[in-house]
Amino acid sequence: MGHSAAVWDYRAATEITKDWNGVDKIVLRSPRGASARVSLHGGQVTSWRNEQGEELLFTSSKAIFKPPKAVRGGIPICFPQFGNCGSLEQHGFARNKIWTIDENPPPLSPNDSHAKSFIDLLLKPSEEDLKCWPHSFEFRLRVSLAADGSLALISRIRNVNGKPFSFSFAYHTYLSVSDISEVRIEGLETLDYLDNLCQKERFTEQGDAITFESEVGKFCCYMIFIE
Repeated sequence: MGHSAAVWDYRAATEITKDWNGVDKIVLRSPRGASARVSLHGGQVTSWRNEQGEELLFTSSKAIFKPPKAVRGGIPICFPQFGNCGSLEQHGFARNKIWTIDENPPPLSPNDSHAKSFIDLLLKPSEEDLKCWPHSFEFRLRVSLAADGSLALISRIRNVNGKPFSFSFAYHTYLSVSDISEVRIEGLETLDYLDNLCQKERFTEQGDAITFESEVGKFCCYMIFIE
């Protein structure tokens, strides 16, 4: 006797609405009740809730949700510059721009498509952007929510005209944490970092985990070169 199974339709689990400024936002849902909200303002994930409806990201009570102001919270996209390590504005311009939705995104791989909802966003430079950073690129951001509620962001930067350029990049994630003393960050040993609390002096991480007992201003900084 044959068996049938429901086919997961990621489009049905994806809703597009507008925020109070008229900017499109996308809501991704998992079959178990988790959700993520993504704004075209900055291509930014602004909410990520687990199956119990608990918010996992932090957003400042002083956050301004009005372009071109950057939103202080969620997961801002820092590109093509992180921090003030360059000639551009703090963290670059990607987080201040209005992104677009790719209506015909590349499909998920068969091994990675079970009950997963996703959205692909695109950012291309405007004439104004090219005046301050004269490099042609296409930034593709895929935000996906798996059946178990796990959130994944994948970024791909494509060089459009073949002229080499370098950039820095980061997901500047704001996590909601109930007890900072219980937080450990592992896997960074032997990596170099710049310490904001020491005038960006360069150090090498020695410990097997970073814990938080006072203010910390470390960031690992990589320069990426694209041809």
